[in-house]
Amino acid sequence: MKVLIENKDTKLFAIGQLKPGREAVILLHGGPGVPDGLTFLFDFLSRHYQVITFHQRGTAKSPTTGHDFSMDSYVSDLNRIAAYFKLDKFHLFGHSWGGLYAQIYAQKHPEKLSSLFLCSPASGTGRQWKDTMLEIARYNKAKCSSFEWITMNLNSALGLLGRDTGYKNFFWQALENFSRGFKESHPEKFSVECVKASAINQTVKSILAAPLLPKEMHPGCKTTITYGDQDIFGDSKNYVLQRYPSADVRFIPGSGHIPWSHNQKGFVKVLKEHFQV
Repeated sequence: MKVLIENKDTKLFAIGQLKPGREAVILLHGGPGVPDGLTFLFDFLSRHYQVITFHQRGTAKSPTTGHDFSMDSYVSDLNRIAAYFKLDKFHLFGHSWGGLYAQIYAQKHPEKLSSLFLCSPASGTGRQWKDTMLEIARYNKAKCSSFEWITMNLNSALGLLGRDTGYKNFFWQALENFSRGFKESHPEKFSVECVKASAINQTVKSILAAPLLPKEMHPGCKTTITYGDQDIFGDSKNYVLQRYPSADVRFIPGSGHIPWSHNQKGFVKVLKEHFQV
């Protein structure tokens, strides 16, 4: 089912595979502001769970008339999604920026979580976000031709100036880079056409302004963290590993930032163990 869920001045476009009586998993996409890209996970987990995903606030299908992109507003959106589908508890899966979104939610509402799966999660808020972005820039530069790198920077500048097309072209190249050199078993469809510059710019400002997450967090539920052994993140991932000292940490061999495509067999093994399927 597809539905628009209202949360004050925002309408959240959500997709649910509902199976009454089964536990639920909510998927958080990356970006910020680049929806979808989780089709394999949605289809795989739907065999065993209710699965819900949604386009985050300010994207083309989840419009907002306000200008609130605070971390509290993102937490509120997730609570609203859970309330709409009548979920007292749920499993939470976050990829990339969605993995940081999941960490922020876990700090605020550990009582809501049945489990937490952080897939190649962004490393943190505040200065830790800056460290993460520098690592991604270095990764992209290494994967690009000189022309592509110059074009990426021009498109990023256009995005910062509020041009949607700038960020659409920037993310198209970034996603191309993330899978270069890997044999993809499940090429993903990321909805770059839904990118909105204002949502990205204001969300990034909020991430930078947010306080650092605690050094050690204990969400009180099973927690799994995965990274590809050739992921886009470098040393900044240690912030996450230190934050969750009791987590089950796995490095997926022969994989970059999209492990279910780059090494599907290795990643599915971890998925099955975490979700007990």
